[in-house]
Amino acid sequence: MRGAATAWVRCGFWPRPQSLRGRFTIATVAFVAVGLVLAAAASIAATYMVLINEIDDSLKSSQSAIAHTAVDARGLRQLCTLADLLGGKDDSVLAKTFQQELLVVLDPQGRPGAMCPGSATPVDGEQRALAAALPDPRHLAGAGAVTVHARGRSYRVIGMRLADGTVVVRGMRLSGVYHAIGELLVVEGCVGAVLLVLLAVGSLTAARRRLRPLEAIVETAAAISEGDLSRRVPEPTARHGCEEVEQLSGSLNAMLQQIETALTESDRATAQLRQFLADASHELRTPLASVRGYLQLYEKGMLDADEQDRALRRVSAEALRMSRLVDELLALARLDDRPALRFGPVDLACLAREAAADLAAQQPGRPVTVLVPGRGAAGAGETYGGAKPDGAGAAYGEGAGAAGGGEGAEDLPAVLGDEAGLRQIVGNLLDNVRVHTLPGVPVTVEVAAHGDGEVRLSVTDRGPGLAPEDARRVFDRFFRAAPDRARDTGGAGLGMSIVQALVQAHHGRVGVESAPEGGLTVHVTLPAAAGRLTPV
Repeated sequence: MRGAATAWVRCGFWPRPQSLRGRFTIATVAFVAVGLVLAAAASIAATYMVLINEIDDSLKSSQSAIAHTAVDARGLRQLCTLADLLGGKDDSVLAKTFQQELLVVLDPQGRPGAMCPGSATPVDGEQRALAAALPDPRHLAGAGAVTVHARGRSYRVIGMRLADGTVVVRGMRLSGVYHAIGELLVVEGCVGAVLLVLLAVGSLTAARRRLRPLEAIVETAAAISEGDLSRRVPEPTARHGCEEVEQLSGSLNAMLQQIETALTESDRATAQLRQFLADASHELRTPLASVRGYLQLYEKGMLDADEQDRALRRVSAEALRMSRLVDELLALARLDDRPALRFGPVDLACLAREAAADLAAQQPGRPVTVLVPGRGAAGAGETYGGAKPDGAGAAYGEGAGAAGGGEGAEDLPAVLGDEAGLRQIVGNLLDNVRVHTLPGVPVTVEVAAHGDGEVRLSVTDRGPGLAPEDARRVFDRFFRAAPDRARDTGGAGLGMSIVQALVQAHHGRVGVESAPEGGLTVHVTLPAAAGRLTPV
């Protein structure tokens, strides 16, 4: 459809256009041509009937006049004699008049005769042919006007019976009627042809203007096929567009946007997969090289007893590191496959307390505070770890909910989620704090209702925090803000990626806030279950 040219293909004996514009024009012209032909036929038939009716009325008037007058053949001869007396020796004026009016006198036996005997204008050949073509004269007088064909001519005739049985036939030639009908046909044909040409030109112009948005769609599709994925179909103007074309353009643009987004996401996922494989290979290469090196030294007997023990410990540590890395990779792979989680109401505050107690058991010197909403305006706070007054370092609690475990948390709605997945989210967040901050840095875990039908878990530490560029990449796989500490911490940079994948599987949101003066806060927002928690 691009451009003004129209391609034609031969279909049978006639060429057929391939473009929608050409087919639309031909269909329109064909329908109008059929309509014009039908209209012309109707007008010609009506004109013919009107002219025939005029002739019939004229013939019937003469028939009626003779019917009301007692005239016979003798009276007609007397009229001829009177005409001769008035006209002199020339041919009878009345006879010429009868001859001009195409009158034929038939005797009772149906033979034509001269209107005025002895005149110089006897019955001519046309009258004889008309008389021969007439039907039965006895029935002609009462049949009304009929059409008779003689010697290639057509006549409209009517019979009039005289008192003595003689039949006078009056006829009118239809050649004038046919001539008028022919001229009308020529005029209507010329006018119809001009109208069809004007219609074809106008229809082709209108179709080109109305289908211009479709040409823009074709050009856009061609540009996209050549690699320009950002190309979109221009919105049709009010002058050239219509509702259907506007809907088509909008739907195509929405589809193209989805395709571009899908291709972009596919390219990004492919790039991430390549980076993921490269990072995983790099992470596995270092421990494998260490294990292989120590085993080669051991096989060659180049290590003494103390060095053998140290080598075995290093091999065990590297094997444990690889095992942890493989477990995390498997966890991410399962989450990428969108596993079917067992959703149900879960007490997120209880999971936060248990994770805080686990962190306090691993690092007794680190204060871990759990904040949950209580009956009072200030809420309830529990502290785990930190130095006890006697210095024993055991976990202890403070605040309104310290003694009761779950007491005072009836204002907190349950979280709709998988308990094992939510436990892993809280555990990974606190494990991230344990690995990347000093043992004495305090940590605050807060669980509170957020917005309409949501619960927010916030983990805040007073550590060094993250730079803005690191905070934007904290959820990337294998990302570590301090790569040089990887061997000391044993982490592969997958903990926060697992957190993000689990939160997305729970239809939640996760984000980080890094304060300029230090410290990092991770917010996890999850959908709440219907109803409130029952106090324990």
